[in-house]
Amino acid sequence: MPDVGSAEDANETFRRAVEALRGARVRPEITVREIPAPQRLAPHTAAVSAEVSVRDEEIAWGRLIILYDPEGVRDWPGPFRVVCQVNSELESDIATDPLLGPVAWSWLTDALDAEEASHHTLSGTVTRATTEGFGTKSSEGSTTEVEMRASWTPETDDLSSHVSAWLALLASASGLPPLDVADIARQRQRP
Repeated sequence: MPDVGSAEDANETFRRAVEALRGARVRPEITVREIPAPQRLAPHTAAVSAEVSVRDEEIAWGRLIILYDPEGVRDWPGPFRVVCQVNSELESDIATDPLLGPVAWSWLTDALDAEEASHHTLSGTVTRATTEGFGTKSSEGSTTEVEMRASWTPETDDLSSHVSAWLALLASASGLPPLDVADIARQRQRP
């Protein structure tokens, strides 16, 4: 996992939270990199983005932002807030399913539960968008994408399980089969 930026001026609690970004186990299909964190949302922030690729084709991407306000003056209930976004292309027949929203939301809640990422005040949206080409773009056909945006307040300053849940959400949104830790280690060792 890449270095997620400078936390030298932050207190020890935020440094531990940033370490969660560095220490996550990442599937071979997912590439994670540091991105600039939004500076106005909280006194201390860190962010990463990820791309999911299968056979050299990007099929999903996402962002994870950690916000930390030790003074507690923000609108969220606690010193930390985790914010994520995941975008993934869908097959057109799935895009019209009226259960897409609840199913996509369950990818997040199931991932948080599976990783035992204790939290409260979970909120977010699931949006589906269909793009159709016209004129000179009519031959490109149509594509449909699902976008999830969510935020929650962790109940601990160890954010490892929250980062793992976001990575699992990316995998689910991409349609990747589940892998266990041994599978990840074996795939990382392949040339």
